Amino acid sequence: MDIIAHRRGLHRIPELERCLPKTMEYLKNALNGLGCTLFSPMESALCAFFDFGQDHAIAFRADCDALPIQEANSHEFVSGHPGIMHACGHDGHMAILLELARRLSEKKSLPHNVLLVFQPGEESPGGAKDLCETGIFTQYSVKAIFGLHLWPGLEKGIVHSRANELMSRSSEINVDFYGRSAHIGRSWEGIDALAAAVEFYTRATAMEQAMDPGIYRLLKFGHFESGQVRNAISDHSRLEGSLRAFQDDVFDGMVAQIRAIAADVEAKTGCRIEISMSTGYPAILNPEHLCARVPAYRELSEPSMTSEDFSWYQRYVPGMFFFLGLGNAPALHSANFDFDESVLTAGADYFEKLAEEFQ
Repeated sequence: MDIIAHRRGLHRIPELERCLPKTMEYLKNALNGLGCTLFSPMESALCAFFDFGQDHAIAFRADCDALPIQEANSHEFVSGHPGIMHACGHDGHMAILLELARRLSEKKSLPHNVLLVFQPGEESPGGAKDLCETGIFTQYSVKAIFGLHLWPGLEKGIVHSRANELMSRSSEINVDFYGRSAHIGRSWEGIDALAAAVEFYTRATAMEQAMDPGIYRLLKFGHFESGQVRNAISDHSRLEGSLRAFQDDVFDGMVAQIRAIAADVEAKTGCRIEISMSTGYPAILNPEHLCARVPAYRELSEPSMTSEDFSWYQRYVPGMFFFLGLGNAPALHSANFDFDESVLTAGADYFEKLAEEFQ
C-alpha cells in the first residue's frame, strides 16, 4: 500500500488515548514482511527495529491516538467511529513512518540501525514518558530521536523547525476564590469573591506583560465564573486558564509570582484563594548540535505556544522535532481538519534523507 492509502486506512479507524487495538493491528499488518523486528514495549505501543549491523541506532516517532471529535468532512474515507476523529494529523504521522519503514526495508546499509516508535496517548493522558521509562532507548543504543507534526499555515510540503524553543511547556491553571455572600443592599456583610477574582486577574496578567519581551511565555485565562444572581455578592469565583513557558526557571518564577499575588489578594480582600495546576508536558527545545547535523529545513522565526509530549523523549535522549507545512488547511483539532495528502511524501522523503545522512 502507498502512503496515501495508509493515511486513509488509519483515518477510518480512529481510537482514543491508550486503547488502540484496531490501530495496532493495522500497523502490525503493514510492517510484517518488511524485515524488521516488531515488539510492543507497553500497552498500545509498537516498535519496529531495523538492524543494519551498527552499534547504535536513531529513532523516529509517530503518535497514534485520535480526538473525541465528531468528523464534519464528507470525503469517502471519513471516520468509521462516531464521535472520534483523527483531527490532529496523527494518521498522517503514522503513514509517514510506514512509508519510511517500506523504504528502509529496501536498503542494504545505513550508518546506524533505525528504531520506529508508534506511541499512544499523545493527546491524553500522555504516552511518551512511560514509553521512555521502558528502557528501550538504552536497550537499542538510541543516540537521537526525531519526530514531526503536520502544521497548517506553513508553506505546503516544506519541513520547518528552529533551534532551542519550538513548542512550549503547558500547564492548565485553575484559581478558586471563596468569599461570603450577602444581599447587595447589605454588601458590607459579604466578602466579594468576584472583586477578588478581578483584582487577581488584573495583576496576574499585568505581571506576565511586564516580563522581558525576549522571553517566550504566556499566561491567559479563557473562562470566568462568579456568583449566582445579580443582587447578591458572589461567594465563589473561578478562573480557568493556561500557563506556558519554555525554560523551567521562567515557568517556576511565574508560578511563584502567581502565588504571591494570590496571597496578597487574600490578605487584602479576606477571600480564600486556592490554585491548582496540571503537570502538563515539558517544552520542546531542539538542541543546537542536532540542528546542525540534520538535512536542511526552513527556519522558523518564532516558536509555537502549543505543546506536545515528544518533549519527554528529549529528557531521555537527544531529540529534534519538525513541522511539516500544510499550507492553507483547516485548524488542528477542528471537526473539518483535512489536508493535501501529497505533503506526506515530503515528510517521508525528509525522514529517509535524515536516516541516510545523520552522523
